[in-house]
Amino acid sequence: MSLQEPTRDNLNYIIDDMADRLQVVNRSIMDPEDYDLDKYSEIKSLHDIIQAKGQLSVSEIQAFVQELGNYRK
Repeated sequence: MSLQEPTRDNLNYIIDDMADRLQVVNRSIMDPEDYDLDKYSEIKSLHDIIQAKGQLSVSEIQAFVQELGNYRK
């Protein structure tokens, strides 16, 4: 799957994958519909970092979730 194109399907995939990797219990804070496609490149950059890091500490998880909150509508 190529995630280079800023499509709604790609954004949905990225948000859902990040929710899994960040072990988000309250999925309502990571509803893909709450994120604007105009912020796709920023959100994808976060996703790329999360993928590259692999295992994350609790403080890193909190920081990523907080940063994602900045991109919500």
